[in-house]
Amino acid sequence: MLKKLRRAGPPLLLLLPSLILVGVFVYGLIGVNFATSVTDNHTAAQATGQEPSVVVWFRNYLDLLGSEAFQHSLVNLVLFTVVFLVGTMVMGFAWAWMLDRPVRGEGFFRSIYLFPMAVSFVASGVVWRWLLNSNQGESASGLNRLFQMIGLDFLQNNWWNNVTFGIVAIAVPAIWQLSGYVMALFLAGFRGIPDELREAARMDGASEWKLYRHVLFPQLSPIALSALIIIGHMSLKSFDVIMSISKPANYQTKVPAVDMYVFKSSFDYANSAAVGAILLIIVALVIVPYLIHSNRSEKR
Repeated sequence: MLKKLRRAGPPLLLLLPSLILVGVFVYGLIGVNFATSVTDNHTAAQATGQEPSVVVWFRNYLDLLGSEAFQHSLVNLVLFTVVFLVGTMVMGFAWAWMLDRPVRGEGFFRSIYLFPMAVSFVASGVVWRWLLNSNQGESASGLNRLFQMIGLDFLQNNWWNNVTFGIVAIAVPAIWQLSGYVMALFLAGFRGIPDELREAARMDGASEWKLYRHVLFPQLSPIALSALIIIGHMSLKSFDVIMSISKPANYQTKVPAVDMYVFKSSFDYANSAAVGAILLIIVALVIVPYLIHSNRSEKR
C-alpha cells in the first residue's frame, strides 16, 4: 500500500492544481447552475439577495418545456443543427475529395477553404447580416439584389426573417465558416490511407465506386463520426453567429442559447439556469455515447 502511494503521489501532486480548478470552475459551477434552476429566482430583487428565493424543484423545467415560445426555440435548434451538420459534412467531404486528387495550386485552394475559420463568427455575422437582408424590389440589397441583377428574382426571399425557416438561413454562414475545418479532417483521413490499399483494390478489379464504398469510406468512418460529434455539439451551443445576424428579441431565430441570454438579461436567473441545464443535458446525450464508443474501440 505504501509503495502504491509513493508511486501515485508525484503524479497526483502534478495533477492536483488542474483537478481543483476543474472541480471548482467546471463541475462546481454546473452544480450551482442546477441549484439555481430549481428555485423561483425570477426577479432582480431575488438575484441581488434583497428578497428570498425558495426551491420549486422541476417547475421551471416543466413551464419551459410546456411553453410554445421555448418549443419554437427547440424546433429552431433542431433545424439549425440538421442543416448545419448536413451542409458542413457534404461541403467538407466534397472539398477534401477534390483536393485529394492531383490538382495544381492545391495549397492555394486549401488556404481559401480554410480562411473562413480565421474569421470570428461575430465579424462574419455582420457581413452576412447585410447579405441576408430581407428587403426586396427597389430596396433590395445583398443576395436579394444579386438575384435581381442576374434575373433570378424568384429566388428572393425573407431569409432569416421567415418565421418558420428563418433559422435555416443563419445556418448558411455557419456552414461557410466551418466547412473548411471538416475538409481538413477528411483530407487528413484521405492522406492517411496507404496507397497500397487503393492499388490492391484496383488490381482486384474494383471500380472507383467500389473502391470508395469498400475501402476508403470504412477507413474514413472514425473521422466522419468525430466530425459529426464536434460540429453537432458546436451547433447545439450556437449563439454568437445568431446574435450577430439577428437580435435577441426576434422570435423567428430564437434558440435555447438566446433564450438563456434573454432570461439572464432580465434577471430571471432560474429560467436562465434551467435553459442552460437543458442544453447541457442535450449536449451530454450527444457526447456521452461517442465517449463510450471510443472507449470500447480502444479496449478492442
